[in-house]
Amino acid sequence: MAKTLRITTRNASFQQWQALLTNRTKRQRAGEFLVQGVRPISLAVEHGWTVRALLHPYGQGLSRWARDLLDQAGGTRVAMAPELMAELGGKDEESPELIAVVELPSDRLDRLPEGPDALVVVFDRPTTPGNIGTLVRSADAFGAAGVIITGHAADPYDPKAVRASTGSLFAIPVVRAASHREVVDWVAGLRERDVPVEIVGTDEHGDLDVADYDLTGPRLVLVGNETHGLSSAWREVADRTVRIPITGAASSLNAATAGTVVLYEAARQRARAK
Repeated sequence: MAKTLRITTRNASFQQWQALLTNRTKRQRAGEFLVQGVRPISLAVEHGWTVRALLHPYGQGLSRWARDLLDQAGGTRVAMAPELMAELGGKDEESPELIAVVELPSDRLDRLPEGPDALVVVFDRPTTPGNIGTLVRSADAFGAAGVIITGHAADPYDPKAVRASTGSLFAIPVVRAASHREVVDWVAGLRERDVPVEIVGTDEHGDLDVADYDLTGPRLVLVGNETHGLSSAWREVADRTVRIPITGAASSLNAATAGTVVLYEAARQRARAK
């Protein structure tokens, strides 16, 4: 049985975990982040992510789900004072039943599947963690193989991103890349191995409507920054750009929403092609 620690004061461990909520640099240095919620924690365990610690409120009864997770997940068990659990929960609600301290995965592009029909989404320089989580959730829902976050961007392991993904962050690989160049090199490697990946940009002034573009083969779909759209570097390497026709007073779509529309169209085309 895993050992159990008891924490009733704001000791060094508590302070480190508290910092993971707001400090991206400390998440990176520690190599871990916090996860809460039944579905996200369950999916993290189900998909084999390394759980370093599971925190639960000291002196309170636990649900069957929580007891089972404590038995399955491994790592250190931490019985924490309920008021401290509530602080880590970050909401004005009752103390969460479990909080998982989960190890960050590596940012290697070879974590992404390379099948002949692989659909991968690139989110270029997103600034909002919630948008990252939403797009990851959509990518999972519509059969994408993974998501790449490029450039100076918000953190996919920010609590807001993890929450918005509703656990999909643990079901498909999400990889961060410093710039477009390493992604382009990865695509070049796939092409050398006879995987005919096409790079498809999304833009309101795209070449053709998304419904008129073939999304059934291996595709890298580019979604731009919420304010500025795709970078000029990504525009230069895109094989094609597609647009989403919209009407009404709206001048454009939210970036994560636009990505979701393209992912749905890809799923629709792929279902018909079967």
